Amino acid sequence: MSFDPRYPQPQAPDPRARATRNRAIAIGLSAAVVAGLVAFGSYLLLENSEANEKSDDASAAQDGKHPGGHGDSHGDASGGAIDGLKSWDAAKLGRNHVAGSVDYPMKPPVGGDHNQSWMNCDGDVYEKALPDVNAVHSLEHGAVWVTYNGKAADADVAELAARVEKTPFTLMSPYTGQEGAIMLSAWGKQVAVDSADDKRVDQFFAQYVQGTQTPEPGAPCTGGLATVPQ
Repeated sequence: MSFDPRYPQPQAPDPRARATRNRAIAIGLSAAVVAGLVAFGSYLLLENSEANEKSDDASAAQDGKHPGGHGDSHGDASGGAIDGLKSWDAAKLGRNHVAGSVDYPMKPPVGGDHNQSWMNCDGDVYEKALPDVNAVHSLEHGAVWVTYNGKAADADVAELAARVEKTPFTLMSPYTGQEGAIMLSAWGKQVAVDSADDKRVDQFFAQYVQGTQTPEPGAPCTGGLATVPQ
């Protein structure tokens, strides 16, 4: 068979070009598959996350707790108004340092003139009654003072003592002259509670341990009196 030299002859395909083309197609398909798998996985992860959040919120609502609450044995009772809370005008509570005793109009006192030395209130639990004038100075520094009388159950006293010991800017002591079995006091604030498990204990601690009522924010609860003055 002869070929006419006037016409170009067909060329055999270049095997290298075919391999390059096939490799490009394979890479493109692989990338598309990977992208699809990633998108599908992200979709499943988002769906599961939303389902878990809805489940958690439903469980929290059933338990009577806020979804973001700490969920301890006291529940999420830190917010809201405190039933039975008594308040005094902070502007009318004296803040002078005095050397003698002060006749406070409430028992335990929630503010007023006081001794220049404060009782240590860095989670301090005292077994003896404290001088009012020293404890009031602790309240001025933002402390919450837990007091109890002979009507308080021993179990409640022990539970409150354990809580105070792990809570900075709190102190605790017996107080025979108070009206309620267990009382919580801060500067200008006070409430009587029924037991250590009373939800108002959580509320009072959350709102008034170094709360906005504190006349001297940043003042220490250490460096004062560590024992009851004689």
